[in-house]
Amino acid sequence: MSRIVVTEYLTLDGVFEEPGEWSFPFFDEAVAKWKFDELFAADALLLGRKTYEGFAAAWPSYEDEVGFADRMNGMPKHVVSSTLRDPEWNNTHVVSLGELAGLPAENLLVAGSGQLVHALLEQGLVDELRLLVHPLVRGKGAQLFADGLPTRSFELAELEQFATGTVALTYRPAA
Repeated sequence: MSRIVVTEYLTLDGVFEEPGEWSFPFFDEAVAKWKFDELFAADALLLGRKTYEGFAAAWPSYEDEVGFADRMNGMPKHVVSSTLRDPEWNNTHVVSLGELAGLPAENLLVAGSGQLVHALLEQGLVDELRLLVHPLVRGKGAQLFADGLPTRSFELAELEQFATGTVALTYRPAA
């Protein structure tokens, strides 16, 4: 089965909703490199429908000198959805949770996709959690870890602090 890596932008109070509204003051070259390296280490994206629709509306029109947009647009994308029928974004395939084991990608990167992340956590399918925690209390918005998730322990595998005060925490399921 593919290795599933969840990457999320979070506030100190656990909000992950609409990071475009609050994360930019904390984005610098070091964070950009971290995200670049993360994307280029992935074989494919795994997205929920809502995140897919947001990405598909934005990324095809982006251009950059370092190739991040080209990578986003060109890499395989798998969308877990029961309602999406004809994805238009290049190289996108609709799958079910049950089909994840058969995907050809070695490393699947999940961004956003709250409902999908909850389902993956419930089923114990997350191999790594990468949380970019921003020094900000949002006070409102969707929480990444919703009530009702099963208790599960993780071990801190990596920690990186950025000059902006953002911290990258990488966790793997505890043995």
